[in-house]
Amino acid sequence: MKHEMRKAEGNVSTVTQFQLLGFSDLPHLQGFLSGVFSIIYIIIITGNSLIIILIRLDPALQKPMYFFLANFSLLEICYVSVTLPRMLFNLWTQHRNISLLECATQMCFFLMLGATECFLLAVMAYDRYVAICNPLHYPLIMNEKVCVQLAVGSWIIGIPVQMGQTAQIFSLHFCDSNQINHFFCDLPPIIKLACGDTSVHEMSVYAVAMLFVAVPFLLILISYSKIISTILKLPTASGRAKAFSTCSSHLVVVVLFFGSATITYLRPKSTHSAGSDKLLSLFYTIVTPMFNPMIYSLRNKDVIAALKKLLFRR
Repeated sequence: MKHEMRKAEGNVSTVTQFQLLGFSDLPHLQGFLSGVFSIIYIIIITGNSLIIILIRLDPALQKPMYFFLANFSLLEICYVSVTLPRMLFNLWTQHRNISLLECATQMCFFLMLGATECFLLAVMAYDRYVAICNPLHYPLIMNEKVCVQLAVGSWIIGIPVQMGQTAQIFSLHFCDSNQINHFFCDLPPIIKLACGDTSVHEMSVYAVAMLFVAVPFLLILISYSKIISTILKLPTASGRAKAFSTCSSHLVVVVLFFGSATITYLRPKSTHSAGSDKLLSLFYTIVTPMFNPMIYSLRNKDVIAALKKLLFRR
């Protein structure tokens, strides 16, 4: 397939379009993969939409914990919709070209929503910390105004930084190849295509990753260290089990998301490979959002009760 390039000054070729290779190395599985990912997309949209509807309709779920969970479910729908529809389009049509503007837009929204997820998970950990460690003041501390401010802050905190980072990355010259060995426009494979010294841009990626991944993760660790310390001091085993059950679902999601995201963005460049990058990206962009509704619903009695009420009411 010919590269979409344009001759620039100094006889250097400049890329005007990219090609998302995705899973083109599996030509006999294109139909199977498109079917599997279509089903997964339907599951993600349906599962997370159901959680939002349940929280909206059931009076028993009108609590800060479920307010943040509804925001998280909406975020997962947006997050997966940035990458998966484009990947399905490529699988269905085998048309893999994507313009620089489309690629930059996809990357920008992916990074902004990724930052939102990191901080929203930190906010949910703080909510559990207040509920378990300071239960008497919980309604006062986590009032409606504070909850809205924390949620809005999580949604907008990454916008200026990630827009700036996207503009910086796409100010580079891409002159060696236009083939992105990935299923969406992510930072590591895009930087690989740039010509010249990219060390400054790689350092900026690490710095932003530290800000939007490491800092929220550190806040989550602090919250959970205090939560665990408080739980262990409870006098009865049933009290400890009940307290831990309120935050175990969130803890599972934190481990899944931050584990795969940290390996992708904070490991040394020398250890990157196209295959492992795609596998890890599948995990935190598609697999985790698919399992989140199951993790939160199957391990939460209030959500299960609300679901039964919705399904079996006359």
